[in-house]
Amino acid sequence: MKIIPYLFILSLFVLNASARQQSFNIVDFGAKPGLQHTNSKYIQQAINAAAKVGGRVTVPSGQFVTAPIEMKSNVELYLAEGAELLGSINRLDYGTEDAQPLISAKKQQNITISGKGTINGRGAEVVKNLLLFLHQGILKDETWKVKRPSESNRPRLIAFSNCEDIILKNVTIKNSAGWVQDFVNCNRLNIDSITVESTAYWNNDGIDIVNSKNVRITNCNIDAADDGICLKSEGSPGICENVYVANCIIRSSASGFKLGTGSYGGFKNIKVRNITVYNTYRSAIALEAVDGGFIDGVDIEGVTAKYTGNAIFIRLGHRNKTDLYSTAKNIRIAKLKADIPNAKPDAGYPLEGPLPKVAPHNLLPASITGIPGHLVENVLLEDIEINYGGGASEKTAHIPIDQLDTVTENEAGYPEFSMFGELPAWGFYVRHATGISFKNIKLNYKETDFRPAVIFDDVTSIDIDGLVIEKGENVHQVVLKKTSKVSIKNTKLPLNIKEAIKELP
Repeated sequence: MKIIPYLFILSLFVLNASARQQSFNIVDFGAKPGLQHTNSKYIQQAINAAAKVGGRVTVPSGQFVTAPIEMKSNVELYLAEGAELLGSINRLDYGTEDAQPLISAKKQQNITISGKGTINGRGAEVVKNLLLFLHQGILKDETWKVKRPSESNRPRLIAFSNCEDIILKNVTIKNSAGWVQDFVNCNRLNIDSITVESTAYWNNDGIDIVNSKNVRITNCNIDAADDGICLKSEGSPGICENVYVANCIIRSSASGFKLGTGSYGGFKNIKVRNITVYNTYRSAIALEAVDGGFIDGVDIEGVTAKYTGNAIFIRLGHRNKTDLYSTAKNIRIAKLKADIPNAKPDAGYPLEGPLPKVAPHNLLPASITGIPGHLVENVLLEDIEINYGGGASEKTAHIPIDQLDTVTENEAGYPEFSMFGELPAWGFYVRHATGISFKNIKLNYKETDFRPAVIFDDVTSIDIDGLVIEKGENVHQVVLKKTSKVSIKNTKLPLNIKEAIKELP
């Protein structure tokens, strides 16, 4: 299988020596610690002064409240150990229409946020204040009465657009009212050894990378009520290209590592190494192209998923209302081990993932799904071990193998692993695909499951080498429907099953 080579031309992103020559302490510009002071004016003055010569703006130990501030080129915002930069809880400080981010930058270069201190958006308090103003009619919002205040009305913590040479290192970022970090059309971004704690409110992805290139995310620890690390292509369609993620720990009430759902442009040369995903409601790995964009060249190796709702979800859909169809191809996922419990993996967290709006279903398998006439192409899965909780019951739901056509296509549905409702396999479900390779795949479950382990439906060029299915109660364990060019060897299937591999027309 051919994977597009990765051209990660990523420097260490070290600031110019001149940017280190002078230090600007916000206290010297009038900033005062304590919850009763709002220091945005003084912090901005320090940033502006540093920008003239290149330098470090220091937030010393203590709590400093701020309204929105703007980063400038050649400036490092340094939070000393014990420093806490607190976002104002007055929603009006962020503007009256679209909420300004707490820390923003537009068309800037060589900017850094670093140190062992904390940026705390106090998101729950901000939203509480926002709701007060909405009830009073001071602010307006189209969705707050039926669901929650819109994302545009809730300030992000960090939002950089059209910037180059960005570093985030060591800081703790917590309690956003919306997306925690949003990097749009940025180039040469290095996020290293940061901690994200964001379960204060909804729609608070840990790290969002939008239409950006030459990105490096390493050694981060993320706990978010929404997606942990999410790459998007939206707005003015661009692509995410040359992205490297490694040695990160992720907890999420959505998905751990995700491409999409915004997928109007595309994703190219994405590399992931050695991540742990735990107590995560949806998928450990979710790769989604549903808005007319593409996925081409994804290489993921070394994933440990503990107590996660789904191991692998690869989806090519058609959510956009144009004639342009998405594509998804050249994907490799290797050395993944996942435990999928028969329970809600994020139960007890402050904001749990919402129950799916589908009919009751049994525990769902990993899946690779395209749509009729538009196939997922060239997917290699190797050295994969998935252990399921089992516990399926025909009384909950049942799709016999002679009724596989009844599985909904849901072409325009929001992409998530539960979007089809019940699925007829317990281990892997593959539909509308070509060039699918399974190398050393091991599937097992704890409690009983009446379904086949693996189903291929409308799939060509299947190469299975080293499939191990530890248990099986169905008379068929591998079902092939409308398939061709199939090679199966070195399998270990339950010995008591006579027709373990079943071919259907």
